[in-house]
Amino acid sequence: MNKLKKTIEEKGVFINEDVLKVDSFLNHQIDVDLVEEMGQQFYEHFKDAGITKVVTIESSGIAPAYACARRLGTNMIFIKKSMPSTMIDPLYTSVYSFTKQKEYPICIEKGMLAPDDRVLFIDDFLANGEAFKGAEQLIGQTGAQIAGIGICIEKRFQKGHDYIIKAGYDLYSLASIASTDHKKIKWA
Repeated sequence: MNKLKKTIEEKGVFINEDVLKVDSFLNHQIDVDLVEEMGQQFYEHFKDAGITKVVTIESSGIAPAYACARRLGTNMIFIKKSMPSTMIDPLYTSVYSFTKQKEYPICIEKGMLAPDDRVLFIDDFLANGEAFKGAEQLIGQTGAQIAGIGICIEKRFQKGHDYIIKAGYDLYSLASIASTDHKKIKWA
């Protein structure tokens, strides 16, 4: 998606060679026009996949997941990063955050997904794939099927891409980074 790539080049900030900060348009402040276009791109790719639910992990994936779910005419669920006292029958696992350099629990209420659901997982970044693996575990515990994975920004040179492809999932990334050499992006 050229508009997303251009925005990353103009507004993205490298913290170091591995961490790209996009909080001026995606992770903290939301460029609503850009996110609407991202939702449309995900919709176009997955519209015939029989998606019944769109799932993301709070919080940075919520905006693009919502924009896509609205177009698909289905509900969006976000996996929580802490267990609220209102959860009655939670499913949970732990994931390691490369950005935060720590492990944290993620959870979902058991009844949010059913075995006949076809899930589209959408997230802001794909790097080592740890967030996706946690979501995959939770979705698997419900019996639902992952029908596709939509990623806003993918760092293809890290492990997540290969994991998803080897698992046989339909992966669609809007901006795929092949490498970052001296904080310069080479697109895949």
